[in-house]
Amino acid sequence: MVTIAESWLGTPYLHQASARGLGTDCLGLARGIWRNLHGAEPVAPPPYTRDWGESSGREVMWDAARAFLIEIPVGAAEPGALILFRMVANGPAKHCGILVPGPADQLALIHARETTGVTREPFTLPWRRRAVAAFLFPG
Repeated sequence: MVTIAESWLGTPYLHQASARGLGTDCLGLARGIWRNLHGAEPVAPPPYTRDWGESSGREVMWDAARAFLIEIPVGAAEPGALILFRMVANGPAKHCGILVPGPADQLALIHARETTGVTREPFTLPWRRRAVAAFLFPG
């Protein structure tokens, strides 16, 4: 899982895309990892805007992850886990990334951000505070 996530490093950010090396957003990164592990995606995500979920308050990403992945406690997440984040305190979880080993036995996060594309950064306290769910890919 970690090796697959690392193979996406440097991919530019592109909203709604999921093409390693060409462009992706955070959901596209998770979708690409699924395809690498299992082949075709179980469902195609509908088109979505950057502010999806904020008006309805529905947990769209969380519900979709529950349908296809194995939910685990956030505190039990180890390298290879998909983590969901709330970027706004009362908003829906709408960002995700993959936990990977970091320097000095710390954890890091590989994720796609609009400003940087797919990068690895330390899984710091601000990220840990935003983490609301964790999942394992089946198989």
